[in-house]
Amino acid sequence: MLDDEVVLITGFPSQLARTVCAALARSEEPCRIVALVRPSARDETAAALADLSEGGRARVQLVEGDAASIDFGLSGAELRWLAREVTHVHHCAEVAHLGVDRATAEHVNVGGAEEVLEFGRYCERLESLVYHSTAHVSGDRTGVVLECELHAGQGFRNVVEETKARAEKLMRAAMTTLPITVVRPSTIVGDSRTGLVERFDGPYLLFLLVVTSPSDLPLPLPGRGDEPLNLVPIDWVAQASVALGRDVRARGRTFHLVDATPRTARRVFELVARAGGRPPPRGSIPANLAKAVLRAPGLDRFGKSSRAFLDTLTTPVTYDARGADELLGALGMPSCPPLETYVDRLVEYVQERVRHRRAPKTAAIERQQRHD
Repeated sequence: MLDDEVVLITGFPSQLARTVCAALARSEEPCRIVALVRPSARDETAAALADLSEGGRARVQLVEGDAASIDFGLSGAELRWLAREVTHVHHCAEVAHLGVDRATAEHVNVGGAEEVLEFGRYCERLESLVYHSTAHVSGDRTGVVLECELHAGQGFRNVVEETKARAEKLMRAAMTTLPITVVRPSTIVGDSRTGLVERFDGPYLLFLLVVTSPSDLPLPLPGRGDEPLNLVPIDWVAQASVALGRDVRARGRTFHLVDATPRTARRVFELVARAGGRPPPRGSIPANLAKAVLRAPGLDRFGKSSRAFLDTLTTPVTYDARGADELLGALGMPSCPPLETYVDRLVEYVQERVRHRRAPKTAAIERQQRHD
């Protein structure tokens, strides 16, 4: 490899990993990208590469492995080659599905962090290791959460929060010997340009609730809706993470990647309803009854995370992001785009997916009607 910058991305082709890959591939900085690909994801990998430009694809080299396995599941020769060449790492491998079992979350989130740290110690010319964490390591904390804080007596509302916090603890402990940067996005939604999202989870329960409801039926809001619901598009998170990963001032620090002016849950619901051609929410129902609403027909097919999402809706927390704002501003990185500028694309993508899923059933009904 002739490039000075060689970036290893773990977790490819998850949406986070391929969005980081796309941000690097579009960069004017000369670099080569090594994507650590899950052995079972060859079809997804081909689709992810097809979305890149020809020049972008030329920058990417695929290596089949598993970030949570010993030595990434690579041969000794492959591992030595990577350790000799890699200068930057984006550790994107994670399990973030809120319905995941504990064993899987511990293996992928904690075990993967341990393996990437071991690899970092083995690297000959490592300049940066970016760990993609989450602001939700704050668990059930309320009030203002600082970027420098991790353990503050909080409880964890699900195994994803707990294992990501344990992994981040490992990363922060290793900051004295490795050039580690931790990024903590708030709740990630789809791409602000295309609406693409990997899984209908978390806030997408609201999206699904809106687009699958009768068009003239105002829905009640789950909970009071007056707490901030901090949403960030995945493409902005990737761009910010790449920028921070290239700056020496980010080493040994943790950054919240958040919307500086988050909308309340009620305002998010109103924006989603308007984009979906539905009336705004009317009234509210207590959080302990809202789970019944989220089990409405059509929603159970897409996610089992209603309890965790309602916890997010009802937790009054603010993520202080002064460090991220200062450094990203100095780098010329734009702030998080307002939800109003891209909510239509998010909703359109959900609507298209719902239509696609319903199409076989609709066609079967029409065939039966013709037969009758």
